[in-house]
Amino acid sequence: MAEEDSKPLNYISEVILKKRKNTEAWALRKKEQFQQKKYQSIKKPEDFIHEYRNKEVDLIRMKRRVKRKVPEANSNTLIIIRIQGKKDRHPRTRKVLYSLGLRRRFSAVFVKPSEGIMAKLQRVEPYVTYGYPNLKSIKELIYKKGHARMEQRKVPLTDNNIIEQELGKFGIVCIEDMVHQIYNAGPHFKEVVRFMWPFELNKPAEGLKGSKTSFKEDGDTGNREDLINELINKMN
Repeated sequence: MAEEDSKPLNYISEVILKKRKNTEAWALRKKEQFQQKKYQSIKKPEDFIHEYRNKEVDLIRMKRRVKRKVPEANSNTLIIIRIQGKKDRHPRTRKVLYSLGLRRRFSAVFVKPSEGIMAKLQRVEPYVTYGYPNLKSIKELIYKKGHARMEQRKVPLTDNNIIEQELGKFGIVCIEDMVHQIYNAGPHFKEVVRFMWPFELNKPAEGLKGSKTSFKEDGDTGNREDLINELINKMN
């Protein structure tokens, strides 16, 4: 009786085996992370109580700040950077932050100082820091972090054609024109700022202490005046 021909074993390359092993390890890590996140997302009753108390304290402190004299700004242009505020802020605080265009932590916007703007900054002082940006800071921010707002889309400012298309009717055709309008608080400052998406800055390795006390009292928040440029440099 003739021996049956033996069938060759299927050969699986070492590369495929390693890939399978890595994929399985990655799947296990993801599963563990999901389970851990799911566990952490379950709030205990005391967590809700603590969060509610923090929000009420935030509102009380805001009402106290409103009674103070509205601060003045000694500059044509301000930059505001949001440095605090997640779960401990009151809905009124969130509303003011959003009205300034500061929806995320470490977002930043340019504004023209006015009594209304300074009153808003007084309300949300524990959550923001601000000051007087110099020409160098404005230029570097726009070149490195600048994005346009086009049809509610975030578009990188990589082409002057984008600027000319949207702002050409105001005589603004390039980034240098935008810098000039912002630094000098020019006649088309509002149009330029509306055209720009809020800056999304980096978390600084140093320069912030996580404190809600005033910068003048060795904290993080409030008016840094010209010293804001040091912080911008660390976050850009």
